[in-house]
Amino acid sequence: MKLTILTTSDTHGFLAPTNYVKPHANQPFGLEKAATILKREQEKSEYHLTLDDGDFLEGSPLAYYQAEVEKAPAPTAINAAFNSIKYDFGTIGNHEFNYGQDYLKNAIAGSQRQFVSANILNDDGTPAFGDPYAIKTCGDLRVAVLGLTTQSVDAWENQASIHNLKFISALEAAQKYVPEMREKADVVVVLYHGGFERDLSDGKPNDKIDGENEAYAIMQQVPGIDVMATGHQHRALAGKLFGIPYVQPGHRGSYVGRIQLDLERVNGRYQVQKSHQKLIKTGDAKPDSTTAESFTATEANVEKWLALPLAHIDGSMTYDDPFQVRLHGSAFVNFIQKVQMETMGCDVSATALFSNEARGFENPITMRNIITNYVYPNTLSLLEITGADLKAALEKTAEYFTIKNDQIIVDPRYHHPKIRDYNYDMYAGIDYTIKVSNPIGKRVINPTYHGKPVTNKMKLKIVLNTYRAVGGGHYPMYSEDKVIRYDTITMSNLIAKYLQKHPEVKADHTRNFKVIK
Repeated sequence: MKLTILTTSDTHGFLAPTNYVKPHANQPFGLEKAATILKREQEKSEYHLTLDDGDFLEGSPLAYYQAEVEKAPAPTAINAAFNSIKYDFGTIGNHEFNYGQDYLKNAIAGSQRQFVSANILNDDGTPAFGDPYAIKTCGDLRVAVLGLTTQSVDAWENQASIHNLKFISALEAAQKYVPEMREKADVVVVLYHGGFERDLSDGKPNDKIDGENEAYAIMQQVPGIDVMATGHQHRALAGKLFGIPYVQPGHRGSYVGRIQLDLERVNGRYQVQKSHQKLIKTGDAKPDSTTAESFTATEANVEKWLALPLAHIDGSMTYDDPFQVRLHGSAFVNFIQKVQMETMGCDVSATALFSNEARGFENPITMRNIITNYVYPNTLSLLEITGADLKAALEKTAEYFTIKNDQIIVDPRYHHPKIRDYNYDMYAGIDYTIKVSNPIGKRVINPTYHGKPVTNKMKLKIVLNTYRAVGGGHYPMYSEDKVIRYDTITMSNLIAKYLQKHPEVKADHTRNFKVIK
């Protein structure tokens, strides 16, 4: 007997093959292209299981439009697209909480796939979003699927969005449920919105071992698993670890993961004899017409909204190279800092360059410019910190760089195992220099505030996005107990409102920091 297991992950609301930087693009990704592959593979196999590994609600302009512009109670376009494909099960990603629990619950209620979630619990310890696992019968074969989510949601997410929820270790949940599943089913599948915390070749840590990613530990320590479907890190992976096949199918629907199992009956129960795992690229596929038609009206409304002009620029806020922006700053970054500082009333501001696809604000500035440059639905937090905190944060952001062949480059740790350019912050309200050739922890030279040295005991108010404000991105000097005020309006809306009040903006090319060898 043969069973085909198909997976998608981290589609992030990208239904059509476009990144929205330019109208009506044809990029090598999107759920409507993945749908073509999924349906083809389903037709080829008598027995199949189709899974989505989460992070489907947030990330694209379409996802933002439904939640923040239409103020829809549920993501009707995203649900319609997923429902046009015969998914069996899905689990919950960390970004599913960005628009609040009610929005997520309505998304689940409108989904035809069954959600499984074992390690997100209510106050009473019961699973909060459906059963911890479910079983599908394929002929006389029983396949159990366990749903898991990275426990780091609790550290990153706005606490109002995860109120009354408890996130336990995915490893702990797997240890609890896999033995139970093993008794009830022939095949045990773990559907984990998390990735690998160790190198798959030698087992050495490739990231901080802090519970964000636990796939390696789960596969190593929990006996009885037949298949591991992962996500979260946006990596393109297919292979075997400890004899267990695994996949991680990138993001935005750029790949479909496929694991084929050859099974035979042994002592009255099916057992896996062989497995074949691969990633199937979706980029050359023709979009599935049924999936595409399911969200046509919403996509047209999104394109109209993106084209709306908001303000004119005196000068230029575009740039050619994101890396050069991170080295030298830009008028675009200065503008974002200005909006943040005026919104929150503070001494210092920090922001990242969140997209490597966009190139700053064109003239006139449109919603397309805003939403493709500031790609996350971040809100802002105001913190009171010390000068010592600020210097520690500057040293952390300085770790982004290293030197190779006498040139400043991005430290490979920020691109593997996951691309994390968003963890490099640029600061406004202070002047500073990063000397990359200095040892880590001693790279920031002479930070000054209003011309005076930043001292350890100095008290400062800083504006950060809420992810960073609670320590996200390994910034332990920032924490929730230092937050003195939150703003509940997403940054994209704040930028739009600022431009509506200031229809003429001047490009500011002031440089307050430099990065040197």
